[in-house]
Amino acid sequence: MKRLLTCIAASLLLLACPLQAASPEAEAVIAKARAHLGGDAALDAVRSIRYSGSIEMTETPAATPARSRIEIIFQKPCQHRLVITSDKTTDITGLDDYLAWRRIVPLDGGRAQTIGMGADATQRLRANTWENLSFFRGIEQRGGEIVDQGEAEIDGIRCRKLVFSYGSGIEFIRYIDLATGRLVLTETLPVGRIREEGEIVISGLRFPKKLIATGPASADGRSRVITITFDRIVLNETFPASTFEQPVGRTQ
Repeated sequence: MKRLLTCIAASLLLLACPLQAASPEAEAVIAKARAHLGGDAALDAVRSIRYSGSIEMTETPAATPARSRIEIIFQKPCQHRLVITSDKTTDITGLDDYLAWRRIVPLDGGRAQTIGMGADATQRLRANTWENLSFFRGIEQRGGEIVDQGEAEIDGIRCRKLVFSYGSGIEFIRYIDLATGRLVLTETLPVGRIREEGEIVISGLRFPKKLIATGPASADGRSRVITITFDRIVLNETFPASTFEQPVGRTQ
């Protein structure tokens, strides 16, 4: 209960802060980005998204890649479930509004472990869930703001650099192609730099076929690359509350 109250208090503090309106240039590029994805009407109609695919984690210098299956669910207003299944465990992360948790289930029949997540992790999961369901618009509804940092060039492409800030060090820095509205690059901690490749079109909406996240180099020079490849995306399923609730005394 103390952890839950801490999360609520942190959110109320964010809502109390005066916010800076997005610049006209930022609003224009966001409108173009939403049009590129499929348009306001189709984006606003999204209530839930379920991604299924594979995840591969590698480290450089070269190491043997670790491959697993992955399923990601986002549901409005603020629910999220991430399941990564390897040959040894099923690792589940859940967000039920202000309650975040993680459960690790060994596949050899060992005892499952469930832990609650702290206020910082919960805030980050809430921001990530909103980002995946809002499609660049409405951040002020979550106590955040968009900071326009002007033009930047990425891979020879003229972009607008926009910081989607939720306070407390939670930021999604997005570089959007000025010409097309395509998202070229995202930077966020602790993940690092995220690029999208390919596309899957569902109900007229564009989604990435592949996400490639490159983490910052560690002190010994090693860096981690996470590649997620989606083979199925489903929109607007209705998931029951139990999908996101923290399990108590049961396996998944």
